Amino acid sequence: MPLDFDPRWVRLLQRIKDQFGKKPTLESLLFLIGMNEVGKLQEKYSKEQKQELMHVAVCRLLSYNGYYVHIATDADGWPHFEQLRSMDDMDIEQQETLLKTNIIRYFDELDKAIV
Repeated sequence: MPLDFDPRWVRLLQRIKDQFGKKPTLESLLFLIGMNEVGKLQEKYSKEQKQELMHVAVCRLLSYNGYYVHIATDADGWPHFEQLRSMDDMDIEQQETLLKTNIIRYFDELDKAIV
């Protein structure tokens, strides 16, 4: 079954839509995860800051699969990752599926941590 029809993915999208009022995109989910990982909220973000937050999210998500490892958090609270291996063996669709699978895992872990 394609991940877009996986009940866990559909529930997650609905949950975020209910919370924020619009259907999330992959990019908006990465942005939310990045903000959570950095732990800082601000009213506005520059385009560069948004890209950096999404990069943090991608690194965090791909750390589940050994593509990245968290090496440090700087004085401003930004996590830094080291790339351990490349994703060159995957096409874009496979990479997107892996990210979505890991997004589900990430939110599941957040839910367990809150309880």
